[in-house]
Amino acid sequence: MFYGFPDDKYILYMNIVESKNIGNIDVATKVLVQIQNTDNDISFNEKIIKQCEKRNFYDAFEIGTIWLERELKK
Repeated sequence: MFYGFPDDKYILYMNIVESKNIGNIDVATKVLVQIQNTDNDISFNEKIIKQCEKRNFYDAFEIGTIWLERELKK
């Protein structure tokens, strides 16, 4: 999932790496969080500004949006 505006310098990328079924609902148990540079002229490895893994989607989105706001203010 991408969050942010493609025209901004950075975007938030989140990928659900693992999930488990609770009742009839799939719940994320490992989420990859990345702040990526949107510049198409740099390599993929250079695009990743920050990265971490979180145990649920809420925590992933929370840290991701905090990081994104900080990077966009620089």
